[in-house]
Amino acid sequence: MSLTRINVEAGGNYPVLVGQGLLGELPELLGPRVEKVLVIHPRALRTTGETVRDDLRATGLDAIVAEIPDAEEAKHVQVAAFCWQVLGQSDFTRSDAIITVGGGAVSDLGGFVAATWLRGISVIHIPTTVLGMVDAAIGGKTGINTAEGKNLVGSFHAPSGVLVDLDTLQTLPENELFTGLAEVVKTGFIADPKILDLVSSHSKAEIAEVDGPVLRELIERSIAVKAEVVADDFKESGRREILNYGHTLAHAIEHKERYQWRHGAAVSVGMVFAAEVAAMVKSLPPETVDLHRELLTKLGLPVAYRADVWPQLLDTMKRDKKARGSMLRMVLLGEVGAPSTVEIPDVSILHTAYQEIGEDSPRVMLGADLG
Repeated sequence: MSLTRINVEAGGNYPVLVGQGLLGELPELLGPRVEKVLVIHPRALRTTGETVRDDLRATGLDAIVAEIPDAEEAKHVQVAAFCWQVLGQSDFTRSDAIITVGGGAVSDLGGFVAATWLRGISVIHIPTTVLGMVDAAIGGKTGINTAEGKNLVGSFHAPSGVLVDLDTLQTLPENELFTGLAEVVKTGFIADPKILDLVSSHSKAEIAEVDGPVLRELIERSIAVKAEVVADDFKESGRREILNYGHTLAHAIEHKERYQWRHGAAVSVGMVFAAEVAAMVKSLPPETVDLHRELLTKLGLPVAYRADVWPQLLDTMKRDKKARGSMLRMVLLGEVGAPSTVEIPDVSILHTAYQEIGEDSPRVMLGADLG
């Protein structure tokens, strides 16, 4: 399979390499000055992390590993402190590097550790999930969670490179593959309608073929969208906010679920909610609202959530990073490919929209979202 190179010019200039069997590209990405490398991996990917370490040692590098908890359990200050301790005890300097191996949580945590050690050392991401490949590993956002919410502590720190090795998806559970595709669908709605056409015109089985052309094109197109947006606005002072489409409610759901929900599942519900809000605030056509439900349901993703927890969700959303004082702001579509950040003047609008996705809404009870 050929190698695709997508350049990202945001916080520096670095490549995202897409293909198969890409570990051989690591030495070139690390460069000649690096002597020590810390490979950060989750418990579930111990074998993969140790393989990366051994390959680096074979090239003459001093490589060690730091095993961290799986998924969102990794994104805590105590885990970051453990990684800092490893770096300190191993005498890592500014010319050394970190490599992350895993999903989005590992990229977020490892990127944050790299950003904060000696005020910034090099990091290379090897994402092993669709979500990590198209979102967390690209763009330089890093962060950890607190009791008050998700990603409230973090920094912007661009990687030196990203290796999107499609072979790592071979053992990914199908459910996790499809939850990651929620972020791909998101980029379709905000910037690249061809993504929506690909999902609409291919079967779920065709989309799930790791060696097939459809999944690769979806991933590459989604990466290209993110690369273009973050190049235009690295530190999210303006346009980059559109990448948060669906995330306002999604982060509230994740907080409510104590991060036991997959991020993509929460984003799926959040996009349908945002579409319902846009139908009232920006006159988004009903057929576009329905398209959200149709494509996400086709991928087996949820499009509804508990109706009884709206007050708690609203409280959490008011603490969202896009909020300004008491004014809640959301990324909404005027049409496909035309997102903007909108101030919501009246929370009753949000309540009305939420009633359309609550599990006891007539639409859900009739099975409109379960096809």
